[in-house]
Amino acid sequence: MQDNATEVTAAGIARLAGVGRAAVSNWRRRHADFPKPVGGTETSPAFALAEIESWLRKQGKLAEVPLRERVWQQLVGHPEGPVTALVYAGCALLLIHERPTVWLDVSSGSDERLAAMLPGALEQVIVPRFGVVRGRGVHRGREGSAAAAVNTPNTHAARNAPNTHNAVNTPADPTTPPTPVNTAPPVNTAPAANSAPAVHTRPAVHTPTGPQLLPSAPLLRGTAELAAELGARQTFEFLLGRHLDANPRQYTLTPTELARLMAELAEVAGPAGIALDPACGTGALLRAVTPRPGQELYAQDDAPDLAALTALRLALHAQVTVRGTAGDTLRADAYPALRADVVLCHPPFNERNWGHDELAYDPRWEYGFPARNESELAWVQHALARLKDGGTAVLLMPPAAASRRSGRRIRADLLRRGALKAVVALPIGAAPPYNIPLHLWVLRRPERAAAQPEVLLVDTGRFATEGRGGPDWQAVRGAVLDAWKAFDRAGRLDDEPGLARSVPVIELLDDDVDLAPARHLPPATAADGADELTAVRERLGETLRLTADLTPPPVGHSTDLERPTRWPLTTIGELARGGALVMRTGGNGGHARVPVLTDHDVLAGTAPSGILPESDEDAVLTEPGDVVVPVLGGGSMARVIDDTTAGVALGRSLVLLRPDPGALDPWFLAGFLRGTANNRQASSYASTATRLDVRRLQLPRLPLDEQRRYGARFRALEDFERALRQAGRLGEQLVRGMYDGLTDGTVTPE
Repeated sequence: MQDNATEVTAAGIARLAGVGRAAVSNWRRRHADFPKPVGGTETSPAFALAEIESWLRKQGKLAEVPLRERVWQQLVGHPEGPVTALVYAGCALLLIHERPTVWLDVSSGSDERLAAMLPGALEQVIVPRFGVVRGRGVHRGREGSAAAAVNTPNTHAARNAPNTHNAVNTPADPTTPPTPVNTAPPVNTAPAANSAPAVHTRPAVHTPTGPQLLPSAPLLRGTAELAAELGARQTFEFLLGRHLDANPRQYTLTPTELARLMAELAEVAGPAGIALDPACGTGALLRAVTPRPGQELYAQDDAPDLAALTALRLALHAQVTVRGTAGDTLRADAYPALRADVVLCHPPFNERNWGHDELAYDPRWEYGFPARNESELAWVQHALARLKDGGTAVLLMPPAAASRRSGRRIRADLLRRGALKAVVALPIGAAPPYNIPLHLWVLRRPERAAAQPEVLLVDTGRFATEGRGGPDWQAVRGAVLDAWKAFDRAGRLDDEPGLARSVPVIELLDDDVDLAPARHLPPATAADGADELTAVRERLGETLRLTADLTPPPVGHSTDLERPTRWPLTTIGELARGGALVMRTGGNGGHARVPVLTDHDVLAGTAPSGILPESDEDAVLTEPGDVVVPVLGGGSMARVIDDTTAGVALGRSLVLLRPDPGALDPWFLAGFLRGTANNRQASSYASTATRLDVRRLQLPRLPLDEQRRYGARFRALEDFERALRQAGRLGEQLVRGMYDGLTDGTVTPE
């Protein structure tokens, strides 16, 4: 069974064979029988995977292609694109998961037999699991197209991206009416409003046809092999996760820990028998809901590919009823009669084209018609409209939504009628965009009882951490859930200074109706503030004592070392040519799950903080003893890689030097590379930047023992420099704390 339609790039060939990309280039030049390109471009050619695999085996360069890598290459090289391939693979995995004997039957024999029999087998699992979405005016006219324009997802993907193949549409005779299968309405419904506009939505998952599946036969067989090894659900999660990692700019994902917190907040009031995510993206929020027997999960997204992937992901995750739909939720709600126990949503932020002009008289605007720049408040009211009485919604919101003047009337009505129950300020770095502290709004559809007179405000900003690793999620979850559970039970919460407070609604109903938690929380108690400042001062004292111990001794003239007035010198380029070190340059891509050391990290002496998208370019991974040098900016800096930074990827604008330990001491190498005069003579100047030519940097020719003596001194200087940085950070923290304490009354002048 050949899969010549599946293509692989030079970087993919290198990963298959476990070599560098340069080796693949050498093979192409030296071997006349190396397979010819079948696609791609002149600078980035693509080859048939089957031909490459056969050639590698014939040359003895490959015993067996790793199964995961083979399946991944088949997926990314699929003629209809990786998203379409991923949906086809997901459909097959669902069949394998639920009816393995049926898969064994249809997969025996030729690819043509598989493609002919598989649609009927898939129908047996797709219809029972996903049903047929039935809403007022459900539009089915485009189900017959083999490919449809895909709007990139609202919240979880960048808008205005190029159109992609619709992975879930099935060609059909447009004159044949659809067969009504499993059209029962949701178990908990209410009459639809009579003034809503016509709905134009499509079920997320359709059964692909035989002609669509035939080119995918090798991929489906490989996916089945991988499922036998990992399990069907784990296989789909692996392929989906790798696809998301390979396209980070196309998707804005909800972090797993945040999704878990949102689901737990929503389920405090009771189990989620029916849950809805109206902007589902890749399904992270619904996947975080606790599975229960008889549970129904509803998902909608305006990107058909994401709606399909979410539906398949949820169906493989748990044995629950899944209803997924592709369509613009605000303009074309697929579930106008739904009344859910829980609504979870990570809506698009700051979107002006949300339907303001078309939806002026929509019945969902019970709390006021949102302004054009208040799309988030439209999503809030949509979530409330889809809840049953007493149901809970949790939405991720930008902080501006809590204070913009254009939304103050809607915020006021949400408070007066008891719909808004809590606002939680998350730490910086909790979710993209990572540079602002996003909010969680917890809402509950009011029942007939009187509105609750207080609202809970929580600020978890204290749990932020440095770098891109995210906040201390364990502390955030504990603080938020404890406060919400106590408030939900009693209707109020005793003040927790600097963290949480329940505020009477009447206090918030002023001209601004500002709901930002930090503006209403009492400051930390004086004792807490004093204790914290005392701890910082003690740490600063210890660090300053360390800097005193590490202070280099005065530089004197050596009496026991006879050396010439001028050392014989060599250059990095000469050492590289002689094999004393290996020189590598950081790139623009690699393995997206590996932390990336950036030039800023090297200059600031911080932990790896970068992220690189997966691409055709191999990542350069660091090893202990490597020396990393930034090439932009004109500074004199070099960093020796230790165990804490080993195994990370090398970022752009960095050069890695890997010395032969029998010829070069890494600390000696790094120390001399930091010399100001050395950097000056190796630098060149462009119109806007200074660039360092690392090959021109010079080193003295010294015996290895002498190198180590210098290396020990350079290492001591590095320890001293690190202690000074720590002292600076602690000093800034102490000064900031003193200013805050004096101005908020937690610290007295004495």
